[in-house]
This record gives sequence, structure tokens and C-alpha cells, in this order.
Amino acid sequence: MDIYSEVTARIMEQMEQGIIPWQKPWVACGKAISRTTGKPYSLLNQMLLGRPGEYLTFKQCQEAGGKVRKGEKAQMVVFWKWIETEDEETHEKKEVPFLRYYNVFHIDQCEGITAKHTTETAFPDGAAADEAAQAIIADYLNRESVKLTHQEGDRAFYRPCTDEIVLPLMKQFRSTAEYYSTAFHEITHSTGHEKRLNRLTHAAFFGTEDYSKEELVAEIGAAALVSHAGLETDRSFRNNAAYVQNWLQVLKDDKRFIVSAAGKAEKAVHLILNQ
Repeated sequence: MDIYSEVTARIMEQMEQGIIPWQKPWVACGKAISRTTGKPYSLLNQMLLGRPGEYLTFKQCQEAGGKVRKGEKAQMVVFWKWIETEDEETHEKKEVPFLRYYNVFHIDQCEGITAKHTTETAFPDGAAADEAAQAIIADYLNRESVKLTHQEGDRAFYRPCTDEIVLPLMKQFRSTAEYYSTAFHEITHSTGHEKRLNRLTHAAFFGTEDYSKEELVAEIGAAALVSHAGLETDRSFRNNAAYVQNWLQVLKDDKRFIVSAAGKAEKAVHLILNQ
């Protein structure tokens, strides 16, 4: 059986049942904390920063031997500073609060440094390493010299400029199938690098047609690889279908894009499996 045709047919069958809610397969880990002190920021700053992990200033990054990646934008952290003032009429001195701020960067916006502090996740018994899937990943990474980094946080992505995949920690994932589905998704993206299948375009930014098509390729590739490794579950496959459905809606529900994406996913998977 042609696994790509079979996977896409099953995805389309799932989508015929209506809108499928996509669920993020990992949980955000810990709180936003200062890398320097290891202490969590205030509730207000937790809300301003938006995601967990370690933060540091531009200078602190340099002092730690790293550098902020070019093009990354800082986020604001606020604090109250007490300033002594004097009443012009009574000359009475008193302290008043004055709101100040400084800019920080998340640890994954930096190069040359790693996280110093770790926290427990909500799923300590979630995903577990699978020998067959690990062998597929290790062989591809070694053969293609792609870097894979795990870090505590709330993002999974492939960065073409550094040819690097970044994933949350394995223990942050709800299940083994969902961890490897996410890993295979990002690995499939990496096959599009110009020195491999040359599928990625500079115009493919979030929300564009090119970006949406690439997401279809990556998710179909992930579904095929999870099936190939024998890890698929009803829940993981349903989430694959939900993800495809989300991006297909950007493409005006034109199911022809699934067929096109499946063909590109097949080439990607063949490269990953060295076939």
C-alpha cells in the first residue's frame, strides 16, 4: 500500500466529519524566570513575557559568553523603583514609587549559552524514547548534519538559517506518539533546506500560501513517519488531521493542495529514511 495515499485519504476522511480541534501536544514548562537569579518574575511580568523559560538582558547574554541572534526583538520587564522626593512647600521628604522597565531576551533567542535552571513539568511520565524512531532521527541528523536541540520552553521550530531544530523537552509531551510527531514535523521542514530538496522559500512567512503549503508537507510527512515507526495512536492521528485542516482553511479548503503536499512529503520522507 502507498502509505502517502493511505495517510492523506484517512486525513480527508477525518476532515469530512467536520471541524477538528487541534491540541498542542506539549505543555508549557515552568515560569518565566531570570537566568541570572533563577527567580520567577512577578505575575505582571509573567503576563507581559507570555511564555516560560529563562530571560536575560543583552549585556547579561554577552557576559555569559553568548550573543543575541540577529533580528530578535526584546521584551519588556517592568519594576517599581522608590525615589525620594521633597515637597516644595513643606520640604517634607517622602518616597514615591516610579515605574521603570528594562528589555530582556528569551534564552532561545540567544546563541552560545544554555539554560541554567530546570523545573518539573506536568507530564513527568508522558513521552518516552522509542528505539526505532530514535534510530530514524539519529541517522538523518548525522547524515545531513542537522542540529537538534531540546530546551525547556513552549516552542517547536526549524530554523533554516542555522539548519537547526528546536523542540521542548521530551517529558513536556503528553505521549510518545505526539513527541515523535512533533519531531518528525520539524525534521520534514529541514528537508526543504536549499542544500537538500530546496523546497523552502524566503517569501514563506506565517499566514502566506507558501507557508501554509509547507505546513501541509511537514504534517503529512510527520504522520507518515509516525506510522512507519509503528507509533500512531487514534489521538495522534486525529491531531495530525486537525493540523492539516487548520492550514487547509488558509488555502480556502482546496483539497488539491493535500495531494500536492503528499507528493512533496513522500520525497522528504524518502530522504529522511535514506531510501
